[in-house]
Amino acid sequence: MKAQRRVIDERRPRPVRKPRPAPSELNLDFVRELRQVVATGLSARRQDDEVTGRPAMSPEDQRQYAWQLISDALASEAHDRVQAGEQPLEMADEDRIAQAVYDALFGPLGPVLGQLLEDASITDIHANGFDRVWVIRADGSKEPGPAIAASDAEMTELIRNAAARAGLGERRFDAGSPQLDLRLPDGSRVSAVRELSARPVLSIRRHRFMRVTLADLRQAGTVDVGLEEFLRAGVLADKNFIISGATGVGKTTLLRAMADGIPANERILTIENTLELGLDQFPDVHSDVVAFEAREPNTEGEGAVTMAELVRRSLRHAPDRVIVGEVLGDEIVPMLNALSQGNAGSICTIHANSSEGVFRRIATYAVQSPEHLDLVATNQLIAGAIDYVVFMSSSYEEGPAGRYRHRFVSSVREVVDADDRLVVSNEIFRPGPDGRAVPGSPARSLDDVIAAGFDESLFDRAQGWWDE
Repeated sequence: MKAQRRVIDERRPRPVRKPRPAPSELNLDFVRELRQVVATGLSARRQDDEVTGRPAMSPEDQRQYAWQLISDALASEAHDRVQAGEQPLEMADEDRIAQAVYDALFGPLGPVLGQLLEDASITDIHANGFDRVWVIRADGSKEPGPAIAASDAEMTELIRNAAARAGLGERRFDAGSPQLDLRLPDGSRVSAVRELSARPVLSIRRHRFMRVTLADLRQAGTVDVGLEEFLRAGVLADKNFIISGATGVGKTTLLRAMADGIPANERILTIENTLELGLDQFPDVHSDVVAFEAREPNTEGEGAVTMAELVRRSLRHAPDRVIVGEVLGDEIVPMLNALSQGNAGSICTIHANSSEGVFRRIATYAVQSPEHLDLVATNQLIAGAIDYVVFMSSSYEEGPAGRYRHRFVSSVREVVDADDRLVVSNEIFRPGPDGRAVPGSPARSLDDVIAAGFDESLFDRAQGWWDE
């Protein structure tokens, strides 16, 4: 065995290059150079295994061996620097380069984006071409970011590789399929475009809280204690919720927090255009979760599976709850049908500019759907399917560390009935002086929610919310 190992070590290529000064920023040329060295070493090891009849390395073994090769390559670099009278790399720089080389080999989007995604303070990354990059942090600040590749062509190749690795099935990103949506292993959402703009465009939306509870959101100021208990009891009472708001206000985070309150023994089916919710990643919270992801057509234009089809399909799998990550179009009609036919306790999100505006958005989707529902039919369907509409807002505030973006629930609307023209609703939580939700109009019916554990004494009766 030792003799075989010596053979492998002798065949392992050593980096041959001129020593260079330690980079203040990640040196992509150096990373590519080391990546080639390590890739060649991995290839040599695979060939040795095949020649000697050893079992092929598992994916985990390959990753471990890659770390060893990276360590050896950096040790050789340090030796070359000392021999040339140069200062070796600082330990922190070595660690950054080692991680970058590993990300270049195994990471879905290469070394630079891999490092940006390691920064917990970053919520969004936007690249308008390989070198025009912007990062947005949790406090709402926006700043230029580093080039994510050496050229637009390399950037496109990175995205294409990510499409092949991430998601439930391989997705295309080429001239025939110039748009891409996918979820990275860490839960980040990727949207990319090529051919439709002068340069390739990439946007990454990070979810900082994959596992979150309503108590966490109360501590963050998203809800107060009364609203926290109301939403928790509403989930336990099998009420159907639509969470609405603009982009980036925390709709998905609130959905995750509410879903955390679903009893552990219930069967949950999630339906998304691109996997994002990740409820199936925490079996200790919910052990019976099925995550469905829509599928794009293949190169022959066949094999597409839409979210509307997945909603219909989900009903054949005996779900206790159906959760639609984001309503985007014609899936609204089968979803409302499902909710009105006994699949209670479901949650979905939708883009809208007010809680009342949700009804207009649903009507727009319904009339554009294959069923072409008119307004009267849509309103009746809404009244029979939806119990509450939750609307989220955000504002910029000054804090000890400077200006930051605060996200919060500003409105909850109770669906009461419908007539020929509109959906009849009550805004039982309305925006207060600072925009945060406070008790509003009297609710028509809270018996189920109270029976599920909601303590009405959490609110100040003097505000009149509980008056008959």
